Amino acid sequence: MKRIFITGFALLALLQAKAQNIPPDSTNYKSKKLKVEEVNLVSSYYKQNGDNAAVTGGRGSEHLTDIANTIDVKLVKYGQTGIKHTFDIEAGIDHYTSASSDMIDLSANSSASSSDNRFYPSLTYLRENEQKGSTLGIGVSSSTEFDYQSFGGNISFSKKTADRSGEFTARFQTFIDQLKLILPDELRVLGSDSYGTANRNTFAGTLSYSQIINKNLQIMLVGDLISQNGYLSLPFHRVYFQDGSVHQEKMPDTRLKIPLGIRASYFAGDNIIIRAYYRYYTDDWSLRAHTADLEIPVKLTQAFSLSPFYRYYTQTGTKYFKPYGVHTAADEYYTSNYDLSKFDSSFLGMGMKFTPPNGIFGLKHWNTVEIRYGHYSRTTNLVSDIISINIKYK
Repeated sequence: MKRIFITGFALLALLQAKAQNIPPDSTNYKSKKLKVEEVNLVSSYYKQNGDNAAVTGGRGSEHLTDIANTIDVKLVKYGQTGIKHTFDIEAGIDHYTSASSDMIDLSANSSASSSDNRFYPSLTYLRENEQKGSTLGIGVSSSTEFDYQSFGGNISFSKKTADRSGEFTARFQTFIDQLKLILPDELRVLGSDSYGTANRNTFAGTLSYSQIINKNLQIMLVGDLISQNGYLSLPFHRVYFQDGSVHQEKMPDTRLKIPLGIRASYFAGDNIIIRAYYRYYTDDWSLRAHTADLEIPVKLTQAFSLSPFYRYYTQTGTKYFKPYGVHTAADEYYTSNYDLSKFDSSFLGMGMKFTPPNGIFGLKHWNTVEIRYGHYSRTTNLVSDIISINIKYK
């Protein structure tokens, strides 16, 4: 756990000298030079336990730990014509260990797959015409780990209403992925240590509209259409049939997802905000899901606030799922991955935000520290905990 805080504050120290040389922001001054508007340093520690690992056919340890660190830097400048240019640069690295992945090779005491690192940089550019209330954005991203390589791109357009009380946004994203086909060791060709590859493509379109109803209430409507094609199984997931034979997970090579959501924020006075969210999800794998989320930030003092939150989730499960030893050769597609089964889950936690008047350690612009803890549990006996810290410069 110490590693989280050491990483966050080490990054803070490295940027301290640079931050002190940045002039104070002013709402009346629009810089023609590129300047730092906001920096976020985020570290988190995640741990889970369960006994339905898909790697071993729906039985076995799901113990996993993940340490994640990201830095997000937002740079802003105004052009000669008053156009606002924003560059958002983010880089993250995760280190995780997984008991279930370690069982890809049953014959080894500890395999290379027991732990891995993931690196994921991204760059987003926004061109905003504040006078017309319109914003055009483009972005690129990537994610790299031992058995997975992903490249992403996105484009977006936003337009505010004439009275600035509403905003419409359209966004399109695509991810082009390549997987290494790492099979369970007993299903590999004898004497072969080489891995094949397969492609997976994702295309997602999002439409959203946000509206200020009055001084207390704001709402947002969001709809997505997501299409996937290519290799949508995970090659190292085992499936055990009724006759005791072991097979590699097999799923359709296309999937269409439709999530629809509504978000609302209600300002109950100066010190309390009620944030609520609901989402309905459906796809052509016969999975249906509902999500309800509630968070209530409460400002206790000028510098300190608490944010209790709770999320409830339920899903029907895909028609292709069956537990260990239930599938038969008559099944065209098969998985024993409990992420695709019927279950209910709860996520409960608390956020704490500190905004010292003189900044963190007396650094005026490093003005916010937020710590969040959450506990997750679901009816498949999976439990997890996550704690994160966010240090913000603005």
